[in-house]
Amino acid sequence: MDGKKLEYKGEEALKEVEYLTSNAPQCQENVLKEILKRNGSTEYLNKYLEGSTSYDILAFKNLVPVITYADIRPFIQRIANGEDSSLLSGHTITEMLCSSGTSAGEPKLMPSIAQDLDRRTFLYNLIMPIIN
Repeated sequence: MDGKKLEYKGEEALKEVEYLTSNAPQCQENVLKEILKRNGSTEYLNKYLEGSTSYDILAFKNLVPVITYADIRPFIQRIANGEDSSLLSGHTITEMLCSSGTSAGEPKLMPSIAQDLDRRTFLYNLIMPIIN
């Protein structure tokens, strides 16, 4: 995903969707590597990765458990109470979004970074040509 290329229109957007879906395994691996590089020094990941390089996908898969929101809620709450973003993110958390709470009955806080708006715009620009 090219976060800087947000103005996908028509045929260009459809080509990007085709590329991303045709190369999904490699695209997903690249995204995971980038996430690990940016967030490998967080308190949360450090407790599992035990000194592995922050971009080691195999170590991540073997050492970091699949979790639910309840598992990271204490970290999110600590950030909401004023602790540093580095608990969960290598980026500064700029806002806390709140879910509607309709599926689980209770609203959830979702940390958001500045680049999230670009990602949402990117996805919207890819979806619209498909809908049209």
